[in-house]
Amino acid sequence: MFPELTRDDVFRLETRRLWLRWTRMADASAILRLAGEKAVAEMTAAIPHPYPVDAVEPFIFAMRKGNALGEHLVLAITPRAKPNELIGMIGAHKQATGIPFIGYWLGTPHWGKGFATEAVQALIDTLFTLVDVPAIDADTRVINPASRRVLEKSGFRQEGSFLKSLPARGGLFPCEQFRLDRSTWSALKSWGSSGWAHAPDLLPEVEAASGEPCPA
Repeated sequence: MFPELTRDDVFRLETRRLWLRWTRMADASAILRLAGEKAVAEMTAAIPHPYPVDAVEPFIFAMRKGNALGEHLVLAITPRAKPNELIGMIGAHKQATGIPFIGYWLGTPHWGKGFATEAVQALIDTLFTLVDVPAIDADTRVINPASRRVLEKSGFRQEGSFLKSLPARGGLFPCEQFRLDRSTWSALKSWGSSGWAHAPDLLPEVEAASGEPCPA
């Protein structure tokens, strides 16, 4: 599903404030520290809390391998001015339906600054530009309104609620399903070129994690 362009570890996405790049072994300590926080982990399906020290490097290796094989596209979120400083992660994954699923998390020191929205919009623009897919899926726990807001500002529409297995949380939990179709994305891009934004910020964001890019 993911093109050759994304399968080289020099691949990156740049936004106004962020640099999204492949993960590196040097990111291990930041992932362990940030993803392992309870406030981040508890909003995800597979990030354990506490995060086992011996699980970080195998996770990074698996993410790099999957990128190289085109199985997924998982990227570290870093400040553009400090591309070696991981502050979160974002990823897109294949589904049996053929529609990619995106997930992300952001370390708590970086919540409320719009970084998650910026990263999500960069990734969806890339997917619709490089991959011939009709839509993109995402979901979030019902107790995570901040991540719901990130998805809504990026054009996603709620499709309904369901119980999802969150292995690291130990059972089934209520979640909300979201989808962004290509026609909606195209309209938003057209409006943006005319001066419109994806969606206005009516309230300050307190961005929490909607999901992890891949089970760790």
